Amino acid sequence: MNDNRNMVLAIFLSALVLLGWTFLGPKLLPTAAPQTQQVRDGKTHALPQPDSSPAGVPAAGGPTALKVRADVLGSTPRVKIETPSLLGSINLVGARIDDLRLLRQRESIAPNSAPVRLLSPAGAPGAYFAGFGWLGDNVAVPGPETLWQASSRHLAPGQPVTLSWTNPAGLKFEQTFKVDDGYLFWVDQRVTNAGGAPVQVRFYGFANRSHQSADPSSWTNHVGPISVIDGKANYSTKWETLDKAGAAGETGTAGTGWVGFTEKYWLTALAPTSGDIVPSFRRTPTGGYQADYAGPGVTIAPGQTVSSQTRLFAGAKEKAVLDRYEDAGITKLSKSIDWGWFEFFMRPIFGLLRWLFAVTGNFGVAIICLTFIVRAIMFPIAQRQFQSTLGMRRVQPKLKALQARYKDDKPRQQQEVMKLYKEEKINPAAGCLPIFLQIPVFYALYKVLMVAVEMRHQPFAGWIHDLSAPDPMTPVNLFGLLHFTPPHLLAIGILPILVGATQWMTIKMNPATGVDPAQQQIMALMPWFLVFVMAPFAAGLQLYWVTNNLLTLAQQSWFNHKHPVDAATAVVDAKPVATKPAKP
Repeated sequence: MNDNRNMVLAIFLSALVLLGWTFLGPKLLPTAAPQTQQVRDGKTHALPQPDSSPAGVPAAGGPTALKVRADVLGSTPRVKIETPSLLGSINLVGARIDDLRLLRQRESIAPNSAPVRLLSPAGAPGAYFAGFGWLGDNVAVPGPETLWQASSRHLAPGQPVTLSWTNPAGLKFEQTFKVDDGYLFWVDQRVTNAGGAPVQVRFYGFANRSHQSADPSSWTNHVGPISVIDGKANYSTKWETLDKAGAAGETGTAGTGWVGFTEKYWLTALAPTSGDIVPSFRRTPTGGYQADYAGPGVTIAPGQTVSSQTRLFAGAKEKAVLDRYEDAGITKLSKSIDWGWFEFFMRPIFGLLRWLFAVTGNFGVAIICLTFIVRAIMFPIAQRQFQSTLGMRRVQPKLKALQARYKDDKPRQQQEVMKLYKEEKINPAAGCLPIFLQIPVFYALYKVLMVAVEMRHQPFAGWIHDLSAPDPMTPVNLFGLLHFTPPHLLAIGILPILVGATQWMTIKMNPATGVDPAQQQIMALMPWFLVFVMAPFAAGLQLYWVTNNLLTLAQQSWFNHKHPVDAATAVVDAKPVATKPAKP
């Protein structure tokens, strides 16, 4: 009866863990990229990735009907942007950077996939753009409908473009755009007062988007509004925060830094070069979101020119690129990657992973090499854990005898057990300490593998063509031979199955001692529930876990060979100890 009850309890608790993880996991932890591949007829095929607006399909949204992006782009004069990393254009109506694609990043793993689109013009689906301007009382300043004159129609590295507009009072406004070979723009804003009276203006910049990011935000990986002011990153402003605040928005304290929007892999950030700014976020009247800043007021005397410079980062959060711009003066730009609590571990681990990738040329091989290195560093700690477990197994007969002898006297039982540990020189907590020491390292590895754009769309071998997405090969549809897509909960790939199998083998090789039957049954079931838990995660993380489990098995086998448990202990450990009742 007890065995049946324990089994029911074990199944119930395991199911509770599985269902709880299914609902809470995506909210608490970073998730894998959407599936980019599918196995059909035993072959891997790239899945089409939805663009922010499918070409030729008008969509309704907001107060007016939206147009096809190509039609919107063709309706206004533009300056072409062309660099080794970016392709797009500046809209001369409003002087907005509203058309930008990332040439080094593709929408899907298909060979002919289009570049990732980051910015898109107003009036098209997925509108997202950046701009700069001035504020002033009783001063005619350029606005969103202003048509600017361009010194050239082509912006490229080493080929700046100046936009100019003069108001009726003689104030000349200019914006000079420069771009490098990466993802950075320099925007010089100048105002020349050719009038007869002084005027006061304030410069500003903004990033405006019509939608929330498709990437989910979690407490370990922030997605959405972001700012760094005076060296401190602010991850607390969320989409929901702005939804509640409405047009009033959220205004930060004045300081030097940058403001913008971050996604899992992409970032748009505005960083003035000097002076304090006041960052703010708000909902727009059309239901979108805006991040902006405003500088201090500046008085311009007749005949005087004042200027300000802002850097605009718009691109992928590639660690080497972010570090390069930090070194050039953009404070803490790498904080756009939500490193989390173990940043001091994550940065060197990520640097090592990038180096291994450069050496091996395969991100999957780099993950395997990194796992070997981490296991080598943790080898002495794991050995101590195995030694503690071995010591606990060897004293199990004596421990069970004491528990039976003093079963009606718990204080005396505890006293005798502690005395036994002291005599045998065993510390039960010693087996737990190595586990706690490994948690920061494993968590750092997990975060690196989940948020690194460098792993996005990276192939490994066989059917794994994207390590940032879940394993697509599943026996549920006979590895693609049956033409149906399994439900999300049942889409279990080969790598998650290997995770569960290798985890089960480690438990069987090193069974828990001193644990009641219900807990033992839960332990036996957990590896198979781990299969379902791991299925939605990135194949890169699954590959790491399988490799780590195989190395654990190898180390356990070697240790058990060197330190075998004697036959007498094994027999007693497997059967209850028969003891005489204690005399009253």
